[in-house]
Amino acid sequence: MKKFGLLLAGGIAAIILLSTIGPMVGLLVSLVVLYFIFKQFLKAESTGGKIGLGIIGFIVLMASIHNAPAIIGVAAAYVLYLVYKNWNKNKRTAVKEDADPFVNFEKQWNDLKNY
Repeated sequence: MKKFGLLLAGGIAAIILLSTIGPMVGLLVSLVVLYFIFKQFLKAESTGGKIGLGIIGFIVLMASIHNAPAIIGVAAAYVLYLVYKNWNKNKRTAVKEDADPFVNFEKQWNDLKNY
């Protein structure tokens, strides 16, 4: 039942991730452009240049806000990573039967031979 839940969550996350690839690329491009505009804004010495770069930066910032569904895509990618990480995870519970190490020698030897 756990595998079915992981498969279902992974499938839904994969569909969401595929549907938000466009906004994710748009957000990445707009944030890179915004970073370079900010760096040029800090280097600009004239007031007119700073005002122009500020206006262009504001326009690019508004364009990046329109790509907000990319955040859902990033969350879906994280869920897909968690599903991948937990797919073959085995639950091992350590049972401490006795403190004497020689009592369970055969059991431990068989466990070592299986690895």
